[in-house]
Amino acid sequence: MLRALAVDDERPSLEELLYLLNADPRIGSAEGAGDATEALRRINRALESGPGGPEAVDVVFLDINMPGLDGLDLARLLTGFAKPPLVVFVTAHEDFAVQAFDLKAVDYVLKPVRKERLAEAVRRAVELRAAAQREATPRIPVSEPDPDHIPVELGGVTRFVAVDDITHVEAQGDYARLHTDKGSHLVRIPLSTLEERWRSRGFVRIHRRHLVALRHIGELRLDAGSVSVMVGAEELQVSRRHARELRDLLMRRS
Repeated sequence: MLRALAVDDERPSLEELLYLLNADPRIGSAEGAGDATEALRRINRALESGPGGPEAVDVVFLDINMPGLDGLDLARLLTGFAKPPLVVFVTAHEDFAVQAFDLKAVDYVLKPVRKERLAEAVRRAVELRAAAQREATPRIPVSEPDPDHIPVELGGVTRFVAVDDITHVEAQGDYARLHTDKGSHLVRIPLSTLEERWRSRGFVRIHRRHLVALRHIGELRLDAGSVSVMVGAEELQVSRRHARELRDLLMRRS
């Protein structure tokens, strides 16, 4: 059960967010703060009480555009903490997503907040918290049985996902999210490590946050200088740095 802190200077937005969070069975408690300064004081109390203390905070749902100390400022301060809470940005502005993920945000949810979209952000936070707890617990490491599979943990059970089934990989801080046609899995492996390991298997970097299997690219799209690819039903942006190499690889493949 996650202990959440919602931060928004607009009272109606804060009340709506708290209502949605309290309705999620994975949220054990949800408190609100009207600005980033108040939130920082609350988080400091949480850290003083310890991870198992009565005032602990596991995840902060954070607005960006606030007077004084804004959400990005608060997130930067939290990166300096030894054991900061997870951060999910909840904002009406699309323009700050890159900065948000550079600050290792769990997710970036746009207003107006939809229940289903918030539930996905909560799911990601639950997975990351569980993964961090497993890392802190001594256990016998599980090694990969062969290069064709990668072990993933789900609900305390280790499963082996075929590398050929992975369509693309998304960076999430020190973790990577493996996407397949049947769902996604979180592993504690940096994207750069998977890029090196799977280069010979046809995986190519298209963005600092995405690694894609060439065989799963269905379309290459060009629009006013912007490049993207379709992987299944999902459209992924290609950075200018990687666009030429990707086009060359796709031409050689055809």
